[in-house]
Amino acid sequence: MQWLDAITLERLDRSGKTIVRHDGGQILLIAADGAIFAVDNRCPHEGYPLAEGALDGCTLTCHWHHWKFDLASGRTLVGEDRLRHYPVRVRDGQVQIDLTPPDRNASRRRILDDLETALRTRRQGRILREAARYLAAGGDHLDLVRHAVAWAHERLEDGTTHAIAVTPDWLALAARPETTPAERLVALGEILGHIADDAFGQGLHPFADDADPKSRSWNPAAFLDAIETENEAAAIHLIRAAPRAGLAADDLRPILARAALNHYADFGHSLIYTIKTVDLIDTLGPGGAAPLLALLVRSLIRATREDLLPEFATYQTVLDAWGRARTDTPALAGASLRGKSVRRVLPIVAGWGARHPPEQIFEALVGEAAWMMLHANASLFDRTDVAPAQSVNWLDFTHAITFAEAGWRVAGETPALWPSILLQLACFIGRNAGFVDAAADASAHGQDDDRASLDRQYRAVFDHGRDRFIISAHVVKTLCAADVMATILPAQAHTLTAALNRFVAAPMKGRHALRAARQALDLIGPGANRIALI
Repeated sequence: MQWLDAITLERLDRSGKTIVRHDGGQILLIAADGAIFAVDNRCPHEGYPLAEGALDGCTLTCHWHHWKFDLASGRTLVGEDRLRHYPVRVRDGQVQIDLTPPDRNASRRRILDDLETALRTRRQGRILREAARYLAAGGDHLDLVRHAVAWAHERLEDGTTHAIAVTPDWLALAARPETTPAERLVALGEILGHIADDAFGQGLHPFADDADPKSRSWNPAAFLDAIETENEAAAIHLIRAAPRAGLAADDLRPILARAALNHYADFGHSLIYTIKTVDLIDTLGPGGAAPLLALLVRSLIRATREDLLPEFATYQTVLDAWGRARTDTPALAGASLRGKSVRRVLPIVAGWGARHPPEQIFEALVGEAAWMMLHANASLFDRTDVAPAQSVNWLDFTHAITFAEAGWRVAGETPALWPSILLQLACFIGRNAGFVDAAADASAHGQDDDRASLDRQYRAVFDHGRDRFIISAHVVKTLCAADVMATILPAQAHTLTAALNRFVAAPMKGRHALRAARQALDLIGPGANRIALI
């Protein structure tokens, strides 16, 4: 123990309290109800000096936000975070404080418990503070992510969300050599806060138990069938068997990608989530694979099927006819698709497939997707008199870029998936065709130096100022994906960078209250208009 002579007992009895300064910190020493207590002088909430607070018996109140601490029990009565207490004793008339540093392992375990409470209650400020405490206690930042994923995975009813998908991008940004400690904490706060936000208010949705895990063996065909037939229990059992067959997440990526691309599913999310999940497992290590793979399986099974909607109903037919030459196919150029619906775009792209390498088609599609994002008619995004299917926003355009980046990586491993990737990218282009303004002047968004522009966006993203995690997640994901696309497709770099600049600078509503209300009235029917009489 490291006992420090703080003050004579006589002086403390006269003053009732004193501040002990040691090694750059401050300890508040208080005599109350016949006992002596030593605590940090800074309130664990926002650092207000507790010496300026009020003492009622053994209850110490911080006046800044009215947090209350029971000095006798050590509990926080009003508020959230723990207040650090120090052992005290009296020897030879001296009040002594034990300054022995707490056991780091015990501290980290306690902080993880406190983090779990903060996640459950979605207390964003406390999440950030507990993360900072964990790092200060010598903890690995990846442990925080592993813990949050393990806590949340059975609380995410539909499986993987953007909170998981953006995590590897935030971690990559945090690892950049120029990133400051405060910026690294921003990245952690965004990851943990987004996970808590997505899980908030949800009960537990357990995954199937494996009564006899050794009875299952990895079978790719059976796995794809389980996804197709929406048999979550079978798919979970099979994916759990993969490690026993010696397969790592990277080994599973081709079959997971095939499952994601078997349909035009969830507006491209399925493939994006697949690639990002494997990236995150690579970062966190195999110990974090089980909950992440379970989430991905659930999201693949529960994904919406856009190819069953009338707008995309020809997708499968066109895919089945891939590679057949057509006499009416225009020249390979993204502009050939401009203003055309999904039904018109798909056969054009399929026709290109009979004449051109997939990489050339991909470049044309990415270039057009970037051009559309640069010329998106943002005046339509805030309209309140539209049906749900026409409630378009910036994220409809950014998904084309993030999907393209995921598709490029998949095609490099499994070239047979090129037709699905290209046609699904074409679905984005046809879907968004009605929401662009080709005559808009987009010159203000370009920069002379695309690389310098991207680097500025990387630095600015840590102070993004977005009020919803879903928006900041798309800013980060689109930034990272646009950088990759600009690198592999240098001819499209300027358009991609300009489109990114426009998106990042654009104001976006956090909620569309009037639009949602009007759509609710339209759905319920004429009787709902009686609300006007209230």
